[in-house]
Amino acid sequence: MKKNTIGIIIGAVIVVGGGAAYLYYTNSGSNPSQTNTTNTTSQNQTPTVLPVKDNPIKNTSTQAGLTITNAQVENNTDPATGAAVNDRIQFTIQNSSSQPAQNLEAYYTMTDAKTKQSESYYQKLDGVTIEPGKSMTVFFDNGTGTGHYPDNKYSIYHTSQNAVDFSIEVSATGLKPATAQAQKGSGSGDTKD
Repeated sequence: MKKNTIGIIIGAVIVVGGGAAYLYYTNSGSNPSQTNTTNTTSQNQTPTVLPVKDNPIKNTSTQAGLTITNAQVENNTDPATGAAVNDRIQFTIQNSSSQPAQNLEAYYTMTDAKTKQSESYYQKLDGVTIEPGKSMTVFFDNGTGTGHYPDNKYSIYHTSQNAVDFSIEVSATGLKPATAQAQKGSGSGDTKD
């Protein structure tokens, strides 16, 4: 008698959308009609954002008005309450120009201070427009809602025990890109301080 055995099949698909690449895993077990796919709506897992090789921001505007007023990657605080929150990549973007800051995009590089290994990430800040005289904080925390974007939990930021230096650039149509620096100290981080 011949036995039919269905092995476990694990696959990965890279999907590019919204200016970022996401890695989706599928895992089908003994029932071929059931497939578990991880996507942005899954409560158990979140998409993995992959590093990019080059900075895709091509903004040559010299019009002032866009600034990063606060970049945090350690000892983070909630911008609304000032309360301590888990470490994550977050920064506040201020628009002091007379026009709305639209088509926002972010590019950031993280570099291990000891090994000099680096990774860069790019994200279109979909859903965010900053009106004149206003500011908004964005979070790379795999959270949901406006201003929350995917974070690679396997990045240098999360895996290195060394200090990690961040260089951040934010761009909006018609405004000069804003830049900022931040640093995660040595150790694991990721907890409220």
